[in-house]
Amino acid sequence: MKTLAQCQQQCLALARLFRLGMNTEAALEMVPLLEQITAQLTAGGKPQPELLQVLGMMLGCQERQDWLGLADYLEFELQELISAPV
Repeated sequence: MKTLAQCQQQCLALARLFRLGMNTEAALEMVPLLEQITAQLTAGGKPQPELLQVLGMMLGCQERQDWLGLADYLEFELQELISAPV
């Protein structure tokens, strides 16, 4: 299992892939990463409404094929949630 710091680095790498138009590769790598981040951030059994909101917005971007918006969520919003104290 990756640490949250490693997850942050992978989020940044995926954001770069989305910005470079490598959508399929980035999307395939994003799913297990988001599962891991979700598991770690909710390990205490506390649901985090902020996390659910960001994940919902990311899903919306993916459905609209808004790859730059998705990259922004990976690079900024999700980074902020990961680094916030639990």
